[in-house]
Amino acid sequence: MSRTLYYATILTPTEVIKRGAVVISDEGRIAYVGPTEDAPRVDGLRMDMRGRIVVPGLVDVHVHGGKGVTFGTPGRIAEDLRFYSEWVAGSGVTGFLCSVAAPDAEAFVQVVRSFADALDAGVPGAEALGLHLEGPFLNREKKGAFNPAWLRQPALDEAETLLQAGRGWIRQMTLAPELPGAQEVAARFRAAGVVVSLGHTNADYELASAALRSNFTHVTHTFNAQRGFQHREPGVFGAIMASDEVTAEVIADMIHVHPGAMRMLIRCLGTDRVVLITDAMAGAGLADGAYDLVGEAVTVKDGRATLADGTIAGSTATLNQCVRNMNLEVGVPLSGAIKMGS
Repeated sequence: MSRTLYYATILTPTEVIKRGAVVISDEGRIAYVGPTEDAPRVDGLRMDMRGRIVVPGLVDVHVHGGKGVTFGTPGRIAEDLRFYSEWVAGSGVTGFLCSVAAPDAEAFVQVVRSFADALDAGVPGAEALGLHLEGPFLNREKKGAFNPAWLRQPALDEAETLLQAGRGWIRQMTLAPELPGAQEVAARFRAAGVVVSLGHTNADYELASAALRSNFTHVTHTFNAQRGFQHREPGVFGAIMASDEVTAEVIADMIHVHPGAMRMLIRCLGTDRVVLITDAMAGAGLADGAYDLVGEAVTVKDGRATLADGTIAGSTATLNQCVRNMNLEVGVPLSGAIKMGS
């Protein structure tokens, strides 16, 4: 059945439409967005949206799970993916990448292959857009919450095997550019149409800048698990701020990054190039307790997920919470916050 939402305030990526309308076809596709007076008349449900805001669906390109799900759990991949897709739609997410890792090369290939089968079959809720491989080619000096035994040097043969197992479902790959062989692996993934993301890296400003001018077009959770900024050694963050094109993720859960740092990032890159993510783990949407993430035991207390040594280990945030934080805590206009989340 077709639906018309009318007299709404509509936030699009490029404009704010007052007294706007959205017409949704019988097939569930958006057929019109614009002024209410110009909307086509169609049969079906009509909803007066005066006093309400209509926004695009949110898209999370970096999430490890939630509501008890950890993406990549052996024997549960298809079941978990279906459950998660239905649960996450309740927080306004209409699309997501599954961020995955595994303890060794053989296990990783099996995880990727199983996900490709599950993604081919489809899911009932928010759209599963593909895979984000966070690792295994990460710098142990900036491992974050990763079990160091899960990390290894870049290898072209492993990259080829992963790409074959993914059957086109690998959309993003996080890689530390300073590791031996990283540039060749980055070029191979980029040639396959995969977004290569700079992350978990101890690269200096010069190397990070060179990477962001070549095959690295995105940055994984900016500020976290990467060399910081100093005025005589600007580090990875300096390279990001000086970049003209790179897109950069930020976890806006008010735990990973200080609001002032987020303001700096947005002032340099603008809302067009900052990407809100959750980096959420199984504890998102659940009570405090004990969980698992990328080979390590994680404790969630007061919504903060940490390893035994206090290292932050993913988040328990939902993406609509991150949008809200960006608006109310960081001071970004709602239209800009929505743009970064969608």
